[in-house]
Amino acid sequence: MTRLTGKTCIVTGGGRGIGAAIAAAFAREGAQVVVTDKDAESAERVAKEIGGDHQRLDVASEDDWRSLAAAWPQCDTLVNNAGITGFEEAMRPHDPENASLEDWRAVHAVNLDGTFLGCRYAIGAMRGKGAGSIINISSRSGLVGIPAAAAYASSKAAVRNHTKSVALYCAEQGLNIRCNSIHPAAILTPMWDPMLGDGPEREARVAAFVADTPLRRFGAPEEVAALAVLLASDEAAYMTGAELNIDGGLLAGSAATPEQG
Repeated sequence: MTRLTGKTCIVTGGGRGIGAAIAAAFAREGAQVVVTDKDAESAERVAKEIGGDHQRLDVASEDDWRSLAAAWPQCDTLVNNAGITGFEEAMRPHDPENASLEDWRAVHAVNLDGTFLGCRYAIGAMRGKGAGSIINISSRSGLVGIPAAAAYASSKAAVRNHTKSVALYCAEQGLNIRCNSIHPAAILTPMWDPMLGDGPEREARVAAFVADTPLRRFGAPEEVAALAVLLASDEAAYMTGAELNIDGGLLAGSAATPEQG
């Protein structure tokens, strides 16, 4: 398990969920991992569990990115994972007609501005070696419309597109800095808790949410982490500007038989 030995890998939103799984997978592959999160205690906890370093980072804060750059002026891999749905504190309307401008901007500040700032930092941190891997966590929601989560879908679509802009820019600069995006869907993380709840109806809600997923289950954060390891490794040296879907077959179409359809 040494695919990332000698590499310094920074993961945003690494205090839980997909970010924590990616940080752990990187550590198992021999990387020096820096776990960052707006929740400093969560970042420290994960870092201790995997034998890594940690730093508080609000990805929407330019000053926080400057602090990260001062502490870690060089890195080999950056995973822009930190993100929010906008439903973390309360279930408010996020459809195109009723979403508030405040909520719209709050989601984009984290998901899109945070990714922009992360990519900007990473290019500078990787320029010295002339090589590196930027991994942006987008979403299936960035590929299709999500009426009830318009801000989230818009932000993740922009992350998808910015990934390609960064990939092309680095190539034009003669840099072997690769930038790719991962598009998870139906991955069971704490982000789902406001929608699933924790009461007796949770199991029924889980089943309802994956009823249209061909594989009929939620994915695990560790399954997303496996793709991140690939993109961070030298095995993916010819991949840039690409998008990898991990969605249980959702984007493939319907798994219904002719009798069912």
